Amino acid sequence: MDYASGRLARLRARGDARPAPAEALLSALPTPVLVVDEDGLILDANAAAETLLNLSRSVIIGMGINDATGHHLRSMPTETPFVAYDLEIHLPGTRPLRADLMAAPLPDWPGWRILALHTHPASGPIARRAGGNLAAAGAAALLAHEIKNPLSGIRGAAQLLEANADEDSRALTQLIRDEVDRVAALIDRMEGFTDTRPLALEPQNIHAILDHASNVARRGFADTIIFKEVYDPSLPNVLGHRDSLVQVVINLLKNAAEALGEAGGSITITTAYRHGMSMLTDGGDGRRQLPIEVCVIDDGPGAPPEIAEHLFDPFVSSKRDGRGLGLALVEKLVADQGGLVEYAREGHPERTVFRLLLPRAPRK
Repeated sequence: MDYASGRLARLRARGDARPAPAEALLSALPTPVLVVDEDGLILDANAAAETLLNLSRSVIIGMGINDATGHHLRSMPTETPFVAYDLEIHLPGTRPLRADLMAAPLPDWPGWRILALHTHPASGPIARRAGGNLAAAGAAALLAHEIKNPLSGIRGAAQLLEANADEDSRALTQLIRDEVDRVAALIDRMEGFTDTRPLALEPQNIHAILDHASNVARRGFADTIIFKEVYDPSLPNVLGHRDSLVQVVINLLKNAAEALGEAGGSITITTAYRHGMSMLTDGGDGRRQLPIEVCVIDDGPGAPPEIAEHLFDPFVSSKRDGRGLGLALVEKLVADQGGLVEYAREGHPERTVFRLLLPRAPRK
């Protein structure tokens, strides 16, 4: 009996024994989880994995990971956590489906990994890559044209107010003029969602961008909201386009404030460095590292399940007077910078999370 077969026999022999607390926890997890050795052999599976694969645990144990999911693990690191978004997996006897795969090493067992599979139902996380919805192009161009008309009047009014304002008020009028200039430049750049001109990506301090966007929100549409910031101060620069990133964050903050409504609540902004976060590039010929994470979290009820899967599509909105363009623009701007955006309901109690994953600026 070879080493892998002997270990597999011992695992199966333990199957009737009373589970240890860690095994009970693994079994109770609602997320499908598999334990895989260095050869890609599945050594254990929880109840959620049984449901996903439509196979019993006794059948799953001993299968190759490629037979179970249609993916081998040779290209994934064995000593660090790894995440692959929006993979097409092929379950035994079923049609293909999209899923996020998260892998983490088991330090005491070299080469062993624990895998979590997050499929894409309507109520789960949604990861999108590319904008460019052609059906929305004409309407978006018309909208951009209509927005540009009043901007010059707003800027002129701010200048007139600034001439007779005290020092505190001048800070507000300066903020108005800066925002008008930024929005005008953004609209000049993208007359519609079909704008394919490459963005000039440069190293950006993401915390400076978040501070500017939250300052705009606090002085305007979110003046009654409690803001909380949980930042990683050691975060390196992101590779991005400043004005576009500011617009992305403002749109997400506005969406969160509207979700909270008159009842109020809190918006939490977090940043973190996520080792191993990556996504497949176009054509699946490589992986783009996306270690910079920004989350905008609110206490609101979240999107209705029937539209959750389409939140980033133009003209999809749960608000009575919503236009459904804010999140579509977020997706396009993030995709233009090589990143991705997710929507999820997470935590206990559940909260709404919009998660940005962005590339790191090259080290000098």
